[in-house]
Amino acid sequence: MSSLADWLRERSDEQLVALLRARPDLATPPPADTSVLATRLGVRSSVARACEDLDSFALATLEALVLLDADDSPVSLDAVAAMLGPDVTVERARRSVAQLRDLALAWGEDAELAVPSAAREALPTFPAGLGRPAEDLTEAAAGAALAGLDEEERRLVEKLAGGAPIGRTKDAAKKVPLEQATNPVQRLLAKGLLLRRDAETVELPRQLALAVRGDRPMGAVEPDEPIPDLAGTDQSTVDNTSGGAALELLRHVEGLLNAWGEEPPDVLRSGGVGVRDLRRTAKAIEIDENLLGLLVEVAVAANLIANSEGAEPQWVPTIQSDTWLASPPEQRWAALAQAWLDLPRLPGLVGARDEKDRLLNPLSEDLRRPLAPKDRRRILDYLDELPGGYGARPDDVAAVLGWRAPRRGGRLRDDLVRWTLAEATALGVVALHALTTAGRVLLADGATEAARQLASALPEPLDHVLVQADLTIVAPGRLEPDLAIEMKLVADVESAGSATVYRVGDGSIRRALDAGYTADDLHALFRTRSRTPIPQSLTYLIDDVARRHGRLRAGTAAAFLRCDDPLLLAEIMAKPGSEELELRRIAPTVLVSPLPLADVVAVLRAAGFSPVAEGPDGNVLDLRESGRRVRGKSRPAPPVAIAAPSGEQLGELVAQLRAGDRAGTARRGSAVSPERGRPSAEATLQLLRDAARQQRSVWLGFVDTHGVRSQRVVRPVSVGGGILQGVDTSSDEVGNFPLHRIMSVALVED
Repeated sequence: MSSLADWLRERSDEQLVALLRARPDLATPPPADTSVLATRLGVRSSVARACEDLDSFALATLEALVLLDADDSPVSLDAVAAMLGPDVTVERARRSVAQLRDLALAWGEDAELAVPSAAREALPTFPAGLGRPAEDLTEAAAGAALAGLDEEERRLVEKLAGGAPIGRTKDAAKKVPLEQATNPVQRLLAKGLLLRRDAETVELPRQLALAVRGDRPMGAVEPDEPIPDLAGTDQSTVDNTSGGAALELLRHVEGLLNAWGEEPPDVLRSGGVGVRDLRRTAKAIEIDENLLGLLVEVAVAANLIANSEGAEPQWVPTIQSDTWLASPPEQRWAALAQAWLDLPRLPGLVGARDEKDRLLNPLSEDLRRPLAPKDRRRILDYLDELPGGYGARPDDVAAVLGWRAPRRGGRLRDDLVRWTLAEATALGVVALHALTTAGRVLLADGATEAARQLASALPEPLDHVLVQADLTIVAPGRLEPDLAIEMKLVADVESAGSATVYRVGDGSIRRALDAGYTADDLHALFRTRSRTPIPQSLTYLIDDVARRHGRLRAGTAAAFLRCDDPLLLAEIMAKPGSEELELRRIAPTVLVSPLPLADVVAVLRAAGFSPVAEGPDGNVLDLRESGRRVRGKSRPAPPVAIAAPSGEQLGELVAQLRAGDRAGTARRGSAVSPERGRPSAEATLQLLRDAARQQRSVWLGFVDTHGVRSQRVVRPVSVGGGILQGVDTSSDEVGNFPLHRIMSVALVED
């Protein structure tokens, strides 16, 4: 059988270019010749990296080759097909072997297939769940022994043959003869039908497992990709559903910013958010804690929340969050969706426990996974392959992706699929198990184009509400921005969703009056914005609150109270608890306090009065807190992806391989003796000039600009100015070789 290097030399340039494109690690640094390339192909890390891209059947084919000891001696394609089982035809096995050949994980003709020795190391310890063969057990003897087992022994053997071939038992500690064996493990050990690995571990010999499996030596093998049960619907329905999910997402994030602006949670030593703070926030904005964990991760990634740092750091909304809140909904959604797509973390781990049984909190370093964005895109790319409006359930997606790349994702492979699809649904990237149009654009063209696409899927904003007789206001859809702001000011949200229900009360009316609205303004607002008649109870409520509102005027002395009615001021002075305000009368209609104005107004309102804050100019002063803000850190630029070598670059590399092979086989004649590791400059010039004059080829040991050594056979044309101009005999192309980069030189014997 030819060696891997010889087989590579027989490949066409196109095949070598395809190999270097499929396994880019082989090309860095550029190999000097095919022998160097063959050596790299046999490195364990390179083989393991190539196996990550194999599908389930190709991986099973490689395991079959290893089980047949193709790393030691050649095997035939028919033997591989037989090992894969009766469901696999020779033609299907041939296609799989061709896939391995393309990656140089196998080489040779169908009658003499071989694999690199590192393939055995890169595969699982027990390929196809088969253990090591027993030295003194033949397949015929194993079949006969299997037939003679009792029920308990056979049940144990079948269990080990169906999964991992090893088992842990204390019965392996002692060696006892067959007549003294008291249990199935001891009897099988005494018969040589189990191998003792250590005092607590036994292993089923390969011959016995093959006897149990019969005509399916590798067990169940899936030669083809699973076909998912696709659920189809209209793409417009998917997009409309995602539009509602996007609006719900924005509402929740806005609630998170408001909650943490007023009461920021402390930063844990691990860098995360405490369970109590998480539960408090989830209760305040009325969402599930798992969803809140996702929103927190995405908000920090989008630079809407940041660590305030300092002596007592807290998680506080950033200044950039105000800009985000003022942006159109489609732009706000796009910023969150892009941040999630590029998030190098796994929010799905929130609430789980690590190896030390410690709870994993949002924003903790334990959630960092650099490969998460790549896995996230791979999952969404599968949905992108499906026709518009069609989707697949998470378990079906996990099955397909698990077949395509069983070695990707590790032990969390299937969980990653479920987490990603659940998160994508919460963010409106996926709806009804299908990828949305905005989601497709996000994957292909980025956030800006995705925002434009989502804008067309969002319902048109409404310019009206429906006022009910029970003092509730129904917004039957998304409101215009200015109307939404006014509704949040004059009413409290009672329930949210596709239709938002607000409730008007004393507190909400007073809040609007505090912000500078008058009773006439509020009457006009409801009259012009409501599609239903204004109930008389709402009119009475506005007038009643407005009549009481502002009778008491507050200012700063640090703070003052003034009122045209001295009896009202006297009532305040006599009210129990008013002494904490430290009020002092400076005129019949004026009281002053050393306390801040906001504290004075809050205490008086708690006591049943309705003061209004007054600024230095006598106008109404809005004392509502806007929440804390910190300056967020600039988002790190996404890592620059290293561009894959172009076809032209790979073609040049293959040409260098061919040149190195030719130089390696050239017979060398007269050579220049090196001095201190380099050839003499004078002797080198003389040999090259003589070769140019005699039209003879020379062998060069050359170092390129990247410091990579290579060998070339060159026919010199001219030598001068520190440059050798010559024809590369492997490609018949004229090239320039700086003399100071020539490390060795010799004539080529014909």
